[in-house]
Amino acid sequence: MHEISKSSQEVSSRRLFYLALPPSVYPSVCRMIRKYCMNESDLGGWTRVVVEKPFGKDLDSAELLSSQIGELFDEPQIYRIDHYLGKELVQNLLVLRFANRFFLPLWNRDNIDNVQIVFREDFGTEGRGGYFDEYGIIRDIIQNHLLQVFCLVAMEKPVSLKPEHIRDEKVKVLQSVLPIKDEEVVLGQYEGYRDDPTVPDYSNTPTFATVILRIHNERWEGVPFILKAGKALNSRKAEIRVQFKDVPGDIFKCEKQGRNEFVIRLQPSEAMYMKLTVKQPGLEMSTVQSELDLSYKQRYQGVTIPEAYERLILDTIRGDQQHFVRRDELKAAWEIFTPLLHRIDNGEMKPTPYQQGSRGPTEADELSAKASYVQTHGYIWALPPYRNLL
Repeated sequence: MHEISKSSQEVSSRRLFYLALPPSVYPSVCRMIRKYCMNESDLGGWTRVVVEKPFGKDLDSAELLSSQIGELFDEPQIYRIDHYLGKELVQNLLVLRFANRFFLPLWNRDNIDNVQIVFREDFGTEGRGGYFDEYGIIRDIIQNHLLQVFCLVAMEKPVSLKPEHIRDEKVKVLQSVLPIKDEEVVLGQYEGYRDDPTVPDYSNTPTFATVILRIHNERWEGVPFILKAGKALNSRKAEIRVQFKDVPGDIFKCEKQGRNEFVIRLQPSEAMYMKLTVKQPGLEMSTVQSELDLSYKQRYQGVTIPEAYERLILDTIRGDQQHFVRRDELKAAWEIFTPLLHRIDNGEMKPTPYQQGSRGPTEADELSAKASYVQTHGYIWALPPYRNLL
């Protein structure tokens, strides 16, 4: 109707189709779009299709789906949306890494001991049990959201900011990930999850997982990337925690206080801070942990941070695919996790029960410690009080 009211020509119409539908109907819907809703010509107009996750359940189903849609649309017409790529702090990662001189020489295996990428929710499935049980926490969060963050943390510097150059580097780092070891995985299922009438009594679906990824390349050899996600935990947050190695020859004997860390809080209350050791104010030469802090609500008062979907839908209208998942990137991501997922689906790996409102299975903290993550005790970062700085 809008096109008719504007008397627009078929060749100049711009049509965006957002498929918030079950993936099983993507092919049939796309066939109808292709048959009845396409422009007759690309002169001045376009037709684009946005598809929501999950993009399949494993490598084979994802590749089948990609092939079916790929027969109907060219890759530049397909926008596989992952809303984490629209978050302000996620979009800031490339700027932080490649526009600041003091990060460039530190961002490697010589200085960084480990990296944690964490997603925590303080509520359970709450009415989504039937849907969630088909996928589990790895498919729902880790294989897509956290893996996209992982790519931006670990990738090499792209040739330019062109979408294809950025996505090329993301694919390269995914292809460098070593096979996941069973001993570097902890699965959990919160107590009461099976009480949901839509969840089978025998469900083996994990609601918590910690998975260690290792990259076989010059920059990251030997550095564990700890991806952790869970529901019904003791807090709600998503963050990246880059932990640096101990200071050699520590003359202040302050190693027990904790290591230097660079923390990026993705949600809620966007912030980034560097955790470092300073002198305790007073007459004694004693040390304490503190931070250099950038909290967005405090620093950018009056600035509206766009919602992730708001930003990404605007990108689809602009034709910018930088923050969308390319087909070979999707394939590489599924290649990493499909063997593990099949072992879980076959019942070869069992989730450990954990209490709602806890940190998750204690085995997860033990695994992080084995991966050389050192938890800080006695220091808690607090959101600075909101105040008018003018």
